[in-house]
Amino acid sequence: MDGNGRWAKKKHLPRALGHKKGVEAVRNIVRVAGEMGIEVMTLYAFSSENWSRPADEVSDLMGLLRQYIQSDIDEFDENGVRLKVIGNYKALDSDIVALIDNALERTAKNDRMTLAIALNYGAQDEMLRAVQGIAAAVKQGELEPDQINISHMSSALDTADLPPLDLLIRTSGELRLSNFLLWQAAYSELYFTDTLWPDFDKRELQRALKSFGDRDRRFGGR
Repeated sequence: MDGNGRWAKKKHLPRALGHKKGVEAVRNIVRVAGEMGIEVMTLYAFSSENWSRPADEVSDLMGLLRQYIQSDIDEFDENGVRLKVIGNYKALDSDIVALIDNALERTAKNDRMTLAIALNYGAQDEMLRAVQGIAAAVKQGELEPDQINISHMSSALDTADLPPLDLLIRTSGELRLSNFLLWQAAYSELYFTDTLWPDFDKRELQRALKSFGDRDRRFGGR
């Protein structure tokens, strides 16, 4: 979800208002995705690299996160949305961790749609943690090195209980993955759009899904 800051700059507004508009776009897209029957959606909300941003911007983002969880949890629960978090969210402020834990517990049994939020997430860190877990199993004699396969790696990732990634959308004209779901994106379809995230709406999502539907997914098999 890229382009909040540039959206604000184009309109001569503070970056904080761009992020606020981005949250509104999140609400809209989650509702639309549920209506379209999308079973799982993962949103890259805060990367492990975002800590390098100015302190006041990070503070604004954390404030929006607090507000979003508290204001939208009722709607998620009422609409059968299960919340999931990938990344090291336990490193966030304790009050945010408590809000997240409560939201995860409250929505755990919902099955209409899963909304995964990537918080303090980086794909390289995710893969490193997965490898460390596998190495620990080898050290404890639970697994032989030559027994390690793709399934072991996949099951050690934060997304272990999610289906394979079909479509990865990057907004704002950037043509890179920026450390997002690198393992999971091995055979996913990629879709890049110049649209800034605050302007990404139902029509834009429909365009992305149309592009996805028109592709021939061969998975290297032919």
